[in-house]
Amino acid sequence: MIHYPEQDSIEPTPSKKQKKAEAKRTAQVAAQPASPAPDPEKVVAMFNSIAPTYDSLNHSLSLGIDRRWRRKAIDALKPFAPQTILDIATGTGDFAILAAQRLDPDRIIGVDISEGMMAVGSEKVKTAGLDNVIYFMKDDSTDLSFDDETFDAVTVAYGARNFHNLDAGLREMCRVLIPSGHLMLVELTTPPRFPMKQLFHIYSHTVMPFIGRLISHNDSAYTYLPQSMSAFPQAEELKPRLLKAGFSDVQFQRFTFGLSTMYLATK
Repeated sequence: MIHYPEQDSIEPTPSKKQKKAEAKRTAQVAAQPASPAPDPEKVVAMFNSIAPTYDSLNHSLSLGIDRRWRRKAIDALKPFAPQTILDIATGTGDFAILAAQRLDPDRIIGVDISEGMMAVGSEKVKTAGLDNVIYFMKDDSTDLSFDDETFDAVTVAYGARNFHNLDAGLREMCRVLIPSGHLMLVELTTPPRFPMKQLFHIYSHTVMPFIGRLISHNDSAYTYLPQSMSAFPQAEELKPRLLKAGFSDVQFQRFTFGLSTMYLATK
């Protein structure tokens, strides 16, 4: 009987033909002008404005699949039992709350530049009875205020694409990790292959902005989302950038036809 691997399995070793095609695609991407970095002030204003509806919109737009992606990402940290965790771009605290429930750490500090998002997160943490575990503070992901080698693990879920300087953010994450600590980064990505790439382009440029405007009444937020996804590097490009930032080992796994990608990096 033929065994068909699950869609969320680790990427198989590519053939020579696939490697050649990927090299050509990478060269084409490199030849294109770089997308402008997100403006921090505009990003803050946008997320502050959509904070009250952010969670419901995210779950609706992904048809709830994002919950499974988050669980898989957090569970990948279970073998390491981190006790001190820094959750960067914590937003409304969804990832931090789930991490507290599934990993049982001593302390999680969630940082973000949007105080509006963290205000929603603080209420959720109190409701979950986790306010003695999860703490929020405003901080810049590209210039963190923590000492070197402070945390057992650093997590960033669906926020790295908003960094105004991605490489600086990666270096900072590595800096604040203890030796042999782990980074768990999970991000929305554009599906790399036909036909999902074409189908998602239609969905993200028509359905997504329409639903976003309907629920959040913000014209720019869900036009920005597909743009930021397209600008974020694919795994084959991000992996060497993580290594350059100081990580010694990087593994990645694509979820659901490449709509989301998870990275587990060791310092």
